[in-house]
Amino acid sequence: MRAITVSEYGATPAVTDVPKPEPGPRQVLIKIRAAGMNPMDQKIADGVWKARVPGTFPMVLGVDVAGVVDTVGKDETKFSRGDEVFGQLFIPPLGSAGTYAEYVAVTENAPLARVPKNLDATVAASLPTAGVTALSIAESLSPLSEKKVLIVGAGGGVGSFFTQLAAKAGAYVIANVRASAANRMRSYGAAETIDHTAVSLPDAVRRAHGDGIDVLVDVASDAEAFAALARLVRAGGTALTTKYVADVQALAKARIKGVNFAVEVTPELLQRLADSVAAGRIVPPPITRVKLDDVPIALTQAATGHADGKTVITP
Repeated sequence: MRAITVSEYGATPAVTDVPKPEPGPRQVLIKIRAAGMNPMDQKIADGVWKARVPGTFPMVLGVDVAGVVDTVGKDETKFSRGDEVFGQLFIPPLGSAGTYAEYVAVTENAPLARVPKNLDATVAASLPTAGVTALSIAESLSPLSEKKVLIVGAGGGVGSFFTQLAAKAGAYVIANVRASAANRMRSYGAAETIDHTAVSLPDAVRRAHGDGIDVLVDVASDAEAFAALARLVRAGGTALTTKYVADVQALAKARIKGVNFAVEVTPELLQRLADSVAAGRIVPPPITRVKLDDVPIALTQAATGHADGKTVITP
């Protein structure tokens, strides 16, 4: 089958032919209809995770998937042939269940859920990492009602979902996005938008909210930028990053709760999120569709550009 692989950490991703997987006992073989792309996919290929999670080569990239169960292994009981499923396959060794491919075989206990009947596979593939991360962050910060929340990197996948969830929870949302995405963020419920390419983000927030903000959710900044933004949080508030750059001890001295957020994707979270999207309570961000042959270029562009919505690989 065709897949996007790297031959070693740091190698350039390429379209290659690899053996089609076969489902073992209590496994399912999924014919992939769509695969969501995430910034962490390139980081996995570059070896950023190698000290924590082993990899295997050739490494098939990708963790987000939506597809149909093609074959079930011996003693498989959870899924049946023809079931439409989606999920996040961040499974060691990394590359053994990569989703930038035509098929993937995985255990029935993997973070998989059924796709609601009225949900498109492309949309389903956009949900697992970004959507579940946003849902988990929102629930970890509850209650958000009447709190001032600054979202840095709001235009990407996680930010798009979280903006909606925070606004629906009653938060006063300040979304950091480029001007081109401002109207979209306001449609999600953001009360303000700030374009960091036009003004200093810390200065703009400080001028508008001299008494500080309650919550910082940052999915984009490096350690230095995050520390500067965290100073906008008043005592008793929370500064959360998905980039693992928070100095928790230093923030604690300022009476700010620092969080290096790590998500655990579960079938239950996947199902709740998908049901909310299918019901129209949450809308997916704009989706850019690419073909498998175009993925190496898309990965290069993602590494050099800014995130806006989600990119999904489709047949």
